[in-house]
Amino acid sequence: MARHAFVFPGQGSQSVGMGLELYKAFPVARAVFEEVDEALGANLSRLIFEGDPAELTATENTQPALFAVSMATVRVLEHEGGFALKEKAMLLAGHSLGEYAALTAAGVMGIAEGARLLRLRGQAMQRAVPAGQGGMAAILGVEPDVAQEICADCAEGDVLEIANDNGGGQIVISGHMAAVDRAMAAAKDRGIRRVVKLPVSAPFHSSLMAPAVAEMEEALAGAAFRPAAIPVIANVTAEPVSQPDDIRTLLGQQITGRVRWRETVLSMPGKDVTCQHELGAGKVLTGLARRIVPDLAADHAGTPAEIETMLKSL
Repeated sequence: MARHAFVFPGQGSQSVGMGLELYKAFPVARAVFEEVDEALGANLSRLIFEGDPAELTATENTQPALFAVSMATVRVLEHEGGFALKEKAMLLAGHSLGEYAALTAAGVMGIAEGARLLRLRGQAMQRAVPAGQGGMAAILGVEPDVAQEICADCAEGDVLEIANDNGGGQIVISGHMAAVDRAMAAAKDRGIRRVVKLPVSAPFHSSLMAPAVAEMEEALAGAAFRPAAIPVIANVTAEPVSQPDDIRTLLGQQITGRVRWRETVLSMPGKDVTCQHELGAGKVLTGLARRIVPDLAADHAGTPAEIETMLKSL
């Protein structure tokens, strides 16, 4: 019998028009987007469906936007399948901001609370480092120990750290822009097959994000959290978490901490998971799962047709 984990994408999966088919086809999806708009006091839905791509990519917009699409997908899947996600899922996980969608799907917080926290998170992270001073790059075809060596060699007094261990040979580094540039050149000198500077507005998941931590910790302390109905694997520990105080602590640490996605996916077979389902925009996590654990069935849904197909496996 199949045993299911549901995962939620992070920054980089966004695109203008995401979620629009769900919005048009399902009242339960429309209700999610309307709740997010009301919580933020802004028409984020219009930006998601027909806005300027550059504006959508601004992190204070990207984070609640991807969250809205993921939660709309959850609600449609539940409505069309005639079940609650907690009845099907053994565990949940989300990549960076996707962890907020996982926690919301697990009943820890409401949609409005999740949207407000992510808008604040995006704003705090953007304020932490002046524009142009920090950046991120993906190094492909490299193991974490080699990426760590490159960071150590190229820091030269600047901050340069592994931000995401995504698995499948994909490592994302983050820090001062000059150090990121040095690391990209050093990786190419080592013959690493592909190095890509990421189109992000700040050096996320690095110690440069420290100024954002206190702001988020204050917001998280005031958030109304409930115990998770389904265990959620935390980014910074790659271990399940369910209690509100632990969740608050780990979400604070997540701002500067490494996203341990490779370990998250590797842990799934040991927890008897046989199928990973990605809910929301894009299919980045589906591709990573197939490289990390080839025997783990993996699919994704963010449109009515994809949801219909996914339901056949649930």
